[in-house]
Amino acid sequence: MTIQKMANPSPRSPFEESWRKRFEKFAAKSDDDAGVAGWSPTGLETRLRYFVRLWKQNSYGKSGLWLDAGCGAGTYSRHLADQGMQVIGMDYSLPALQKACTKNTGDLIHWCAADVTKLPVKPERFDGALCFGVTQALSQSDDVIAQLVACIKPGGEIWIDALNGKCLPHAWERFVRWLGRRPHHLRYESFANLKQIMQTRHLTEITLFWLPMLPARWSRYQYLLETAESRWIFRHIPGVGVLFSHALILRAKRGQA
Repeated sequence: MTIQKMANPSPRSPFEESWRKRFEKFAAKSDDDAGVAGWSPTGLETRLRYFVRLWKQNSYGKSGLWLDAGCGAGTYSRHLADQGMQVIGMDYSLPALQKACTKNTGDLIHWCAADVTKLPVKPERFDGALCFGVTQALSQSDDVIAQLVACIKPGGEIWIDALNGKCLPHAWERFVRWLGRRPHHLRYESFANLKQIMQTRHLTEITLFWLPMLPARWSRYQYLLETAESRWIFRHIPGVGVLFSHALILRAKRGQA
């Protein structure tokens, strides 16, 4: 299986360039999907488990060609392919794509080395697009959302995740870094900001899903956050999701032409 290489991307900010180099180091040192992506094994397992459940709940009518933008080692690409989708897995880390190629993916996935902020694809090429684990390594979210919108067909779906900036543990971590005069190593987002960007790009049916996740050292208790009762609390009681969810997932549709 080959990897298609596209033209060099536009210049990146120092923050973004540092993350590009970090992802390449992750991939060079790791063979497992979590290590390549820079997550703990339990962290990636939890993220994938949440997505699989949400996908099953919202999977009616999904088909065709999908883009996995920032695919890393191909965790989500393989899941989409298992559901019968044709998938283009795209990432700017060539070492990560090389690790993705070692997986047994059949002929439903094709890999491409390119930058998600400057997608080398024709407009309205895809039936849907996925972008997970990417926004925290970008200086802002506007460009990637604009690129995703442009590449999907009218009526197509976009799924994107982000680290929740209003989560109390994240807020505390940023405060400690500020006290120590250390630069932020991740970028956090808010539902309000992402929703505004999406609405500006004429996306509709914007749906929010909270992703509460315990640190790896407490992962044995993660199941408590995933019971039917806990999911109801996070979905229906104001403030709980905002203050205690590690990340958020948004699903939206591009309006019909």
